Amino acid sequence: MGKSLLIVESPTKVNTLKKIVGKDFIIKASVGHLKDLPKKKLGVDVDNDFAPEYITIRGKGKILQELKTAAKKCDTIYLAPDPDREGEAIAHHIGSEVARFTKGKIYRVTFNEITKKAVLAAIANPTELNVNRVNAQQARRILDRLVGYKISPILWKKVHRGLSAGRVQSVALRIVCEREREILAFEPREYWSITLELEGSQKPQFQAKLFKVDGEKAEVANKAEADKVLKGLEGAKPVLEDIVKKERKRNPSAPFITSTLQQEASRKLNFSPKKTMMLAQRLYEGIAMGKKGTVGLITYMRTDSVKLSDQALEEVRAFIPEKYGKEYLPAKPNLYKSKKSAQEAHEAIRPTDVQLEPSAIKDNLEKDMFRLYQLIWSRFVSCQMVPAVLDTTQFDIQAGSYLFRSNGSILKFAGFMKVYVESDDDSKEGVKSEGRDEDRLLPELEKGETLKVHEVLPEQHFTQPPARFSEAMLVKELEDKGVGRPSTYASIISVIKDRDYIQNVERRLQPVELGFMINDLLVENFPDIMTTEFTAKMESQLDDIEEGKLEWVDALKSFYIPFKADLEKAEEKMKDFKAQVEETDEVCEKCEQPMIIKWGRFGKFMACSGYPECKNTRDLGEKGEKGEAAKPDEVEGECELCKSPLIVKRGRFGKFIACSTYPDCKFTRPIGLGIACPEESCEGEIASRRSKKGRTFYGCTKYPDCKFTSWDKPIGEACPECKNPFLIEKWKKNEDPSVLCPNCGFKKTDAAA
Repeated sequence: MGKSLLIVESPTKVNTLKKIVGKDFIIKASVGHLKDLPKKKLGVDVDNDFAPEYITIRGKGKILQELKTAAKKCDTIYLAPDPDREGEAIAHHIGSEVARFTKGKIYRVTFNEITKKAVLAAIANPTELNVNRVNAQQARRILDRLVGYKISPILWKKVHRGLSAGRVQSVALRIVCEREREILAFEPREYWSITLELEGSQKPQFQAKLFKVDGEKAEVANKAEADKVLKGLEGAKPVLEDIVKKERKRNPSAPFITSTLQQEASRKLNFSPKKTMMLAQRLYEGIAMGKKGTVGLITYMRTDSVKLSDQALEEVRAFIPEKYGKEYLPAKPNLYKSKKSAQEAHEAIRPTDVQLEPSAIKDNLEKDMFRLYQLIWSRFVSCQMVPAVLDTTQFDIQAGSYLFRSNGSILKFAGFMKVYVESDDDSKEGVKSEGRDEDRLLPELEKGETLKVHEVLPEQHFTQPPARFSEAMLVKELEDKGVGRPSTYASIISVIKDRDYIQNVERRLQPVELGFMINDLLVENFPDIMTTEFTAKMESQLDDIEEGKLEWVDALKSFYIPFKADLEKAEEKMKDFKAQVEETDEVCEKCEQPMIIKWGRFGKFMACSGYPECKNTRDLGEKGEKGEAAKPDEVEGECELCKSPLIVKRGRFGKFIACSTYPDCKFTRPIGLGIACPEESCEGEIASRRSKKGRTFYGCTKYPDCKFTSWDKPIGEACPECKNPFLIEKWKKNEDPSVLCPNCGFKKTDAAA
């Protein structure tokens, strides 16, 4: 019997598979796509049923030749790229290239996990290429090419070369911009809470919040109303009117799909979706495990199905009682429902072997890879455990016409929470916001008791605007609105960040001026396609193509006819920012010609009207408006390198200090917060800085000599309890900022403020 050729996508899978399939197989990797549309032209014949022009990707010719040479030596070829649309397209292109070099049969095989059992079963039961899935990928690729290559040149012509638009990422940008406008338009509303510090016949003391006034929901709008309540409480003797005790169950979360993994890794581990997918890819493809060889640790990580295989359920149901006890195992497996659009052929993301506990293989994994594996393993095990049981207690306390309420709970039985608790977008500690106010334990009191008031605590609050999207929140929003698919969430966010349309501020996404402008131009000129509804409809049509319900050419025609009309209008009517030059009263300090305001890659800037003979440019003032151009201000001190005066300049990420002789001297440093660096013997101060990935953090102006850093914003106050030289400011959605000590946990109250 001759050799067989097994072709996969990633080279890292090769060693894992060699140990599984043995010497009768030659294993080669395509290293992703081998063929694609050309980069320098449209590559789609729109007048000939959108016929695509595929060419060999630059640098992939050698790999393709190796596959052809290997095909000549083999009787059977197994195409085994990843089990999704992109993988099917890769398999199709490889198959069409190597078909004429072999007399044997060409099969398609897919495996959801790289384990011996899964791989051998796939090879023993090969299938044919799924033409509908190939067509769905091809339609998606052509759609994206048409939007990108037809709209982007208009932006180059009207605004600035190098800008780009995309079918999905531009809609994601719109979501971020619209949220920012909601925030800017938000008007805070004042409200007050009234809290009683109470004590009954048994300790501990506890707090109760005003809940109702004269039987109606309490709404205290201002200080005058708060003072009225306080006056009404004078001399009141609160009575414990009612006690309600209940047993409450909390169910485990479903196993991970791509979107929920990205969200939870962002909340718990501070990973970007891009980083999460990179690490998950490596866990899927295989990790060197010493004597065990290379082992694929998780199932395929691009999935929208919460389905689990019968074998996985059997294994985890045997593991749970052995590890945690019989009381943690439900009578039947917990089943979860996927969304209608989910591809049920796939499985949820889970460990390939539940016996490979994170602690047992920690030494084989890099730190971040271990943390992600631990997250996936814990979520999978917990999803097949019994609910947690909480005993909840509610006190209703009547004080005259005022009803106060206090809630408390204790964890009666941990259930799945022994292994894993899901986070939300407001918490990084693994505790879901639901019931957070109920974490306290209330004393054992009798109904009808008169309670002693230790303190009345009125507190002023203001309603908060909608929170900016974190990357995890944006992934959830895209998923909820049907924009994109599991394989694309990470790349969608990466693109709009890399294009500098948005930036990360305090771990939240904020559009910059250029992002707003591009969004407004696209929404105004392409109203038919720059909507979540249209994008979701196209995703649905791609699903229909994959299921054989719709012809791919028909889908493209229904898109292109209105799109072409929008293109023609945009060419004529889109606002031409290149042609719009704003005059100023400023004069160029180099050639004395008038300075003008122009649009550039990162927004507005001031330039000499004598360009290109004079290339002098200058930053704009804070608002970037005509007449507000700010001449750089001199600051105290001199350049550490050339002793020239230092000036304040503005870059793409805000103000910074630079040498006045730039570009001859390129010395720069961030602007400090006026807080001395807490490191011993350091003379620097703390300043806002940015990581390579665009996240804001705080570090010393003496970096790299001083390595002090903090993700949270330092406040120039010493802790009154432990004397730590500074406090930090933390933000949570729908809450006022809190000021804490990073050393001892002291929390500064409004009263203390």
